[in-house]
Amino acid sequence: MITLRGLTKRFGAVKAVDNLTVDIASGRVTGFLGPNGAGKSTTMRMVLGLDRPTAGRALVGGRAYRELRHPLREVGALLDAREIHPSRSGRAHLLAMARSNGIPVRRVDEVLILAGLDDRAAAKPGRTLSLGMAQRLGVAGALLGDPPVLMFDEPVNGLDPDGVRWIRQLTATLAAEGRTVLLSSHLMSEMEQTAAHLVVIGKGRLIADAPIAEILAADTTASVRVRGPRPESLVTLAGRLTAEGYGVAPDGTHGLTVTGTTAARIGDLAYELGVPLHELTPVAATLEQAFMRLTGDAVEYVGGGVR
Repeated sequence: MITLRGLTKRFGAVKAVDNLTVDIASGRVTGFLGPNGAGKSTTMRMVLGLDRPTAGRALVGGRAYRELRHPLREVGALLDAREIHPSRSGRAHLLAMARSNGIPVRRVDEVLILAGLDDRAAAKPGRTLSLGMAQRLGVAGALLGDPPVLMFDEPVNGLDPDGVRWIRQLTATLAAEGRTVLLSSHLMSEMEQTAAHLVVIGKGRLIADAPIAEILAADTTASVRVRGPRPESLVTLAGRLTAEGYGVAPDGTHGLTVTGTTAARIGDLAYELGVPLHELTPVAATLEQAFMRLTGDAVEYVGGGVR
């Protein structure tokens, strides 16, 4: 388990992480979300001892990272795929990591295979690697010590669709083995398919710590798509729905989007009014919608409109 207690980090007058207390449990993929500048990378760096907390504690298995005798056997991490010696091959990079942590050399070949890097790719110097290949090498490095705790910061950047699917399957497998998996990403659609639990922060503060299903269920943007063959009848139905306080918006020539109620209630009203329907489909809220709702007040950088 990764344990954060009152974790705080200041950079001068800026408080990047603000009294963050949360447990990242084992046996599941935990998504770590937040707008740019929310403090996600700084939090991960403090877990790994790369930044010293101003206050509070960041522990892995109940111990600070600096207390781990063989860190790569305890926690594997990918924070920046480009942090590779430019002249050293991928294989040499992993060999150096293995020897520094007492990891058998044979493990290097095992993780290269897991990452989908053949001998030719592993022989390339770091400066020649594409971002996707560097990401795969970074994941291989995280897996090198076969650790019970894994942290990945934006691991799908630069990966092709096959690579994205590989990361999704890999993290699910690692969690199913009982490991702790913390995954940061800005790709909401991918996170929705990958994570079972979400930790959301904004301006360094905890906003949400809950199962993804619970966060989605709490979002009020869920709607019902309604379609019928008679536009005039839909107008009648829309008027009744509006009168009852539900949100109604046109959806094409023969459709409505209704919020604030259920498909069952709309069906009952349509039957009562004699309105024929061809479609009555609940549309669940997306993680992107839920994320925007949660973090709307914590966005630090907002783009302007396009002219």
